[in-house]
Amino acid sequence: MNLLFSLIDRRRKAIIVLFSLLVALGGLMFFGLDINYNMTDYLPERANSTKALAIMQREFSEPIPNANIMVSGVSIAEALEYKAALAALPDVQDVIWLDDAVNIREPLQTQDKKTIEAYYRGDKALFMVAVRDGYEKEAMASIRELIGDQGQVSGAAAESETIQLAAMKESGRAALFVIPIIILILALATTSWVEPFIYLLTIAAAVAINLGADFFRGEISFVTLAVVPILQLAVSIDYAIFLSHRFNAIRRTEPDIGVAMRRAMRESFRAIAASAAATLFGFVGLLFMQFKIGPDMGIGLVRGILISFICVMTLLPALTLLANKVIDKTRHKRLVPSFRRIGDAVIKVKIPFFLLIMLIVVPCYLAQTHNQFIYGASDPRQLNQEAAAIEEQFGQSNTLVLLVPRGHSTKETLLGRELLAMEHVKSVISYATMVSNKIPAAFLSPDVVERFYSQDYARIIIETDTAYEGETAFAVVGGVRTAAAAYYDDETLLCGYSPNLYDMKLFVTQDDIKVEMISLVAIFLVLLITFRSLLLPLLMLVTIKASIWINMAIPYFAGGTISYIGYIVISTIQLAATVDYAILLTDYYLQYRRTVDKIEAMKQTLTGMVQAILVSGLILAIAGLCLWRISTNYIVSELGLLLGRGTLITLVMVVVFLPALLLMADKLIPYTTWKARFYRGAAARQIDTSDN
Repeated sequence: MNLLFSLIDRRRKAIIVLFSLLVALGGLMFFGLDINYNMTDYLPERANSTKALAIMQREFSEPIPNANIMVSGVSIAEALEYKAALAALPDVQDVIWLDDAVNIREPLQTQDKKTIEAYYRGDKALFMVAVRDGYEKEAMASIRELIGDQGQVSGAAAESETIQLAAMKESGRAALFVIPIIILILALATTSWVEPFIYLLTIAAAVAINLGADFFRGEISFVTLAVVPILQLAVSIDYAIFLSHRFNAIRRTEPDIGVAMRRAMRESFRAIAASAAATLFGFVGLLFMQFKIGPDMGIGLVRGILISFICVMTLLPALTLLANKVIDKTRHKRLVPSFRRIGDAVIKVKIPFFLLIMLIVVPCYLAQTHNQFIYGASDPRQLNQEAAAIEEQFGQSNTLVLLVPRGHSTKETLLGRELLAMEHVKSVISYATMVSNKIPAAFLSPDVVERFYSQDYARIIIETDTAYEGETAFAVVGGVRTAAAAYYDDETLLCGYSPNLYDMKLFVTQDDIKVEMISLVAIFLVLLITFRSLLLPLLMLVTIKASIWINMAIPYFAGGTISYIGYIVISTIQLAATVDYAILLTDYYLQYRRTVDKIEAMKQTLTGMVQAILVSGLILAIAGLCLWRISTNYIVSELGLLLGRGTLITLVMVVVFLPALLLMADKLIPYTTWKARFYRGAAARQIDTSDN
């Protein structure tokens, strides 16, 4: 290891050139990366709706409608012209309207009113349009140009268009907000105006290389693109700060900057590696989610932490040594106020605060299990103006497609009638309802037959008046599946946006406990090896988990909703990203406890490490809160809010609650920790804190 540190010292310019090339390559590769904006693509392949969609795409030419287009001021004839024009647009695969549900050549007054009003009311026509997956932005632009001011659009494709237009722009805006704030915080916390830029340059290089490495995966989700770079920056900048502080402390007694850097790397390597390992293994839990958005983010985060660690231990020393004269010339006095009295303050309030947390932690744990969750990429209660206008005229509109085994025309007819009689079902389009089960398919045009039949399946299109998700929508999905199973056992498949979200709910709920346990066990093992203690890892994890429960309980007590994807992902991320604070405090306490009694050890610990925790915590919290305020996407915004608020809660818990736990468990720590060597009353030298 010493040989490696010496090599980095001697080859500093070569290292900078190497990383510059890697950053440039990463940037070029990133622009060849595809971004996936469809959350339902991350459902497991064994999900009912995923299998249904795969079969339908393979055996039917018409896909599921994913956009609602309302055009005002049109007659039946004019609506048919609009339908033909919409169908002719690039990236529009299918258009369903009234003529697909009833015979418009017959008087409409004699036909089912409920079905007619699902597509035509007054002088307004509502078209169900299927837009090609991945081309929503282009298709919706063409549709808007066609319908002009006469029309409005809504639906999953319109949501995807909004996400695509905002994703890249908002990622850049988040960086523009976060980076200056981080520079300000670092400038206040360090003693050089240049050091913050070196930290950021190092971690920015790691982020660029990490994004470029995603090229080999082919594509990443828009959530991963929005969250992982900011999170990697905020979490791993701690490693740069730690190494730089150690280098500055050694330089006070070592004039040779090369020797000082080698010593700093050697002395800080174990601590930085332990911190990175705890964070990395905490993120590993995401890799085991069945809902593949977890692995998509997890791969980026795990690899990002590893790359950041490598950059901090190689690129940062090279940059620091090269810019050392400039760093020295831009030194300034420490601008952050002293925290010398914080130890006394925390000691005074430790018991009341401990009792307060013990009083609220159980209600918070119970409350966070009863949150109202949202599973999609948007909050269904927040409609834009166009969606609200469509809903005002036609009510809510949601298309489901049911696939049943072909060859049972009587069952198909009876099922169609039962589905149409169900509450919230507006229309049912099938061969039996549009043609007749009494007319053999061989007597009809192949174009008509292929709309409803493949070689193995019959297709039934169901139009409902529910939102895409929620109790009512999921009840309809469950009711359709139950009704179909009564006729065809388990041979039926249901697809559509609501079935996708219904299956998403099933799988992410199953992921919850598994992901949490994997992360907890992984971090526990890292802490066990690092501290060689059975009790200390438990105290640290209890502190972080209590912080998570309080964070997740706030939406329940506020009467709001929470993204379930945000809930499960942030439960892992908050644990992995903030456990470093507990590690730092506990490590300081163990060192001081070898020379002084427990109260004095805790006072010196808090005085020595509060600034470091505050700097790290504020950076992470601000990164999260910027995502919350800037992102217009519900999932990304929720992730940001939960991360920002959760980090601030964890800061308070680590600074006040964890000290109380350590002091109360002080007598047990030597018996559960290998070679704790606690002070037993003899006079001893206190640890020098001048470098903190």
